[in-house]
Amino acid sequence: QVQLVESGGGLVQAGGSLRLSCVASGSIFKIDGMRWYRQVPGKEREFVAYISSGATGSAKNYAVSLKGRFTISRDDAKNAAYLQMSSLKPEDTAVYYCNADIFTVGVSEHRVVWGQGTPVTVSA
Repeated sequence: QVQLVESGGGLVQAGGSLRLSCVASGSIFKIDGMRWYRQVPGKEREFVAYISSGATGSAKNYAVSLKGRFTISRDDAKNAAYLQMSSLKPEDTAVYYCNADIFTVGVSEHRVVWGQGTPVTVSA
């Protein structure tokens, strides 16, 4: 069984920074794209950032409104993705989720796996 676990969320003052981590574990053959989303209670889940596999050059894509403040990265040796968030604003308060396209050992098709989320609260 494959799972993703996010960590690094917490309470931070406006203008501060946080670094979120997302680590995959289990019978992993390889991981293609990895993404971060966020969700505020009562609202739809919102795309934050995407990074392709290292084998394809780790191309990155961001929500337009967040580009410049958030940076996605990955460490394929650790099956991990990270989200560095800076100049945080109260409107960044949300639960942040990671997902990844994971190929498990012995399976030819990838599966999209979601983590359980890590809460981020930005105080004014």
